[in-house]
Amino acid sequence: MITVQPIRFTARPSAWHRLAKVLGLVPAFPPQPEWSEFDGDGILAIHHAGAGSADAGRTAVHLLSDDLDNIEFTLVTAGFEVERTVPEDIGPLLTVTASTGQTITVSGGARRVAGAALAMLPLWYADDLTEPRAILEAIGLRPRIASDAGTWIDFTADGGGLVALHHGTGGRVELSLEYRGDLDTLAERLTAAGFDASVTDEAYNRTLRSITPDGDELWINQVMDDLYGYTRIG
Repeated sequence: MITVQPIRFTARPSAWHRLAKVLGLVPAFPPQPEWSEFDGDGILAIHHAGAGSADAGRTAVHLLSDDLDNIEFTLVTAGFEVERTVPEDIGPLLTVTASTGQTITVSGGARRVAGAALAMLPLWYADDLTEPRAILEAIGLRPRIASDAGTWIDFTADGGGLVALHHGTGGRVELSLEYRGDLDTLAERLTAAGFDASVTDEAYNRTLRSITPDGDELWINQVMDDLYGYTRIG
């Protein structure tokens, strides 16, 4: 089993805790200043990073698995660079490095957190989606929806959560979410709580944009019903 758990590094963890709760995510345990987890469809982890730290405002693609040995074997057999370490308080950790330098980490402790209205959807941007797709599939994620233009493909995890690949430069990762409910109602809830929020009709879907405690934009996509220009794979 695999669960998607994007990690958001921030100098303002308390503000992120509040945002997560307003979004409807549920704390897995009482939020702590250094580390907290919020359950939806997948898990949002909030990791404290000191103000001025290079990590502050960064999002990492992290996955939880109940079979690290099998994932490591599959990745190595497929020819990918994998490093196994044992960080304190985490246990065994696999770090997969793409040829662009982008990394994905996988640790133990997968738990099933699926079916909630709000799903984790970290976005991994790459000039060529071929290698990132092969990495995610080797880890065990399943392709779900792909654009006919070849610029987007997203994947599901059986334990909960999604990961998307998007054509773009920089090899960066951004935090985004997918919502099964009414975006207008969610925007009203965010606005009432003091968060900036607006809903726009994109060419491909409706999207809610909100300013995070770190000052960047959080995109929340509505579940895609109109697949014009896209194909459902699984």
